[in-house]
Amino acid sequence: MVQKQVKPVFLKARWQYLAMVNYTVPPILLVPYVPKGTELDLWDGQAMVSLVGFLFNDTRVFGIRWPFHTHFEEVNLRLYIKRKDGNIWKRGVAFVSEIVPKHAIALIANQLYNEHYRYMPMRHTLVKSAENLLIEYGWKHHGYWNSLQMTAGKEPLHVEEGSAEWFIFEHYWGYNQLNPTQTVEYGVEHPRWMIYPIKDYKLDCDIAAVYGSEWVDALSAPPHSVMLAYGSEVIVRKPVVLEVG
Repeated sequence: MVQKQVKPVFLKARWQYLAMVNYTVPPILLVPYVPKGTELDLWDGQAMVSLVGFLFNDTRVFGIRWPFHTHFEEVNLRLYIKRKDGNIWKRGVAFVSEIVPKHAIALIANQLYNEHYRYMPMRHTLVKSAENLLIEYGWKHHGYWNSLQMTAGKEPLHVEEGSAEWFIFEHYWGYNQLNPTQTVEYGVEHPRWMIYPIKDYKLDCDIAAVYGSEWVDALSAPPHSVMLAYGSEVIVRKPVVLEVG
């Protein structure tokens, strides 16, 4: 494992086919989403967000496979942050939005940890041919099916340390503002992922309806990069509450 923790395991799952469209954005746009006690983690001096679609498979919470909640899609919009812990910088993510097709997941996460989950009907398509891999994620909002689709070569590549891909994937902490004086922190463990060479992508999204009008310019611009990782088994450690007020 790249990241090792000592806190109890909260969740285990396989995260697979992580399709990511990455954008550089004005830092001021992200200010409302940066939890207290953290700050933006910049790539080459620029703030970034990622629109990410992926599959949750074989999901276990505290070791239990809950019926009808082990396999599902998620689409999230995330930003990159860091927190100084003594002499160590913990590099992590925070979320603008997390969309899932399960009411219970959204309800419990939002009530317990003030998360940003929303329920929407979702679907995905995975097609493998001799040369290509196609993955498409869909999420339905106000009657409209939004979608993120990627076509890639089938031979995965190692991520070069110090590259933009390395920056995007090498964040092993999650943070969320619980209330005005407390921030939630949790560790995420997984091996270093490999990525597929992207051949084509398409994002069809009613950005204003799903994310708000303030996001239209940022998410309508050409992306900084597009990535697809196969993924792996992931461990999420039990969250801890940080006093930051």
